Amino acid sequence: MQNVQYDHLQETLYHEVMDNGLRVYVLPKPGFNKTYASFATKYGSVDNHFRVEGQDEVKVPDGIAHFLEHKMFEEPEGDIFATFASQGASANAFTSFDQTVYLFSATENIDANLETLINFVQNPYFTDQNVDKEKGIIGQEIGMYQDNADWRVYFGLIEAMFKVHPVHIDIAGTVESIGTITKETLYSCYNAFYHPSNMLLFVVGGVNPEEVFELVRNNQAKKSYEPQGSIERIFAKEPVEVSEEKRVNKLAVSIPKCLFGYKEKDLGFEGEALLKRDLTSKLMLDLLFGSSTVLYQKLYDEELISDSFGYEYNSSPQYGFSVIGGDTKDPDLLLRRIQEEVEQIVKEGFKEKDFERSRKKKMGGYLRMLNSPENIAHEFTKYQFRGSDFFSILQVYESITLQDVNERLKDHIDWSQVSVSVVMNP
Repeated sequence: MQNVQYDHLQETLYHEVMDNGLRVYVLPKPGFNKTYASFATKYGSVDNHFRVEGQDEVKVPDGIAHFLEHKMFEEPEGDIFATFASQGASANAFTSFDQTVYLFSATENIDANLETLINFVQNPYFTDQNVDKEKGIIGQEIGMYQDNADWRVYFGLIEAMFKVHPVHIDIAGTVESIGTITKETLYSCYNAFYHPSNMLLFVVGGVNPEEVFELVRNNQAKKSYEPQGSIERIFAKEPVEVSEEKRVNKLAVSIPKCLFGYKEKDLGFEGEALLKRDLTSKLMLDLLFGSSTVLYQKLYDEELISDSFGYEYNSSPQYGFSVIGGDTKDPDLLLRRIQEEVEQIVKEGFKEKDFERSRKKKMGGYLRMLNSPENIAHEFTKYQFRGSDFFSILQVYESITLQDVNERLKDHIDWSQVSVSVVMNP
């Protein structure tokens, strides 16, 4: 067991790599009653074409990572949720573009819940019958998302931006794609991506690190895993330009929803370079569209936006894009007004006082996040899988300069790289 001291945050992170390659991290939080644990694999919806070292190339149906997440909770003796509930824990899971995470939170029976979490994720149970049954359940879920205006406007934007990269495919897949999933394809993906060497266990809360590591060591010593080589994720070459300038979906809504975003041109950033670009981009977007900006207030006063208006930024070595917008009575007018105002800001650049205020706000938000075990676990795992350190975020924010943000502004705000997604009444 090793530890890293983050004196500026008054945090100590303990870590160890098990003999089978599983990375385990523990962040003790003295005085916290709740413990939160996440068991994650670096495997998400975009990983539909891959090759494990020494094996044949594999292409699998869209939505299979999400399908696999659902099936992991089923065991021969019943649903694992009941086991967690009987032990006083709340359990859940989610699949994103690049990871699948299983988790629980509890204030008691931490050892038993941790054993349950590790064991059920490392004990798949797929049959022809339970796979076929799940197709109907997930098919209904896909249908629900198709009727959800917020989901449709969000994925409509990503579909408009990207032509071939699987990030544009709905995380749940389609009814047609999941219809081709078999227990054999599930086991193929499980064996490739659920090997301990591709996974990370993170525990945060009122725990003793040595006790956690001892529990995990003993648990893993009872299981046998053959060494596995690296996983090559295969992606077709994505064009630089956006796939569509505008995507309109018709759905019954009380007010139209409009999102737009800028597709990244320059990719390939990894590790700390990716982290700095991620934070610089979020800082730049806050200076442009944050609720305390002049632009936000103008649009609000003109009744073109509401409290739903916001932004986000997503990035990986293979893709990157921003998402901006919300509900609006006039999507076309909103976009024209934003372009007019933003083009002027790009010419002038941001002011030092605004930059410092926004940076302090971001740093304050990060420090508040350190009081949330859930947020720490999710963010830590996300950044670890991308080769960077969640606990270095404060120092990276401190290193970002006004020049960095102004250069990012000119680079990212490229109107030839914009897609628009609108959901409005038929």
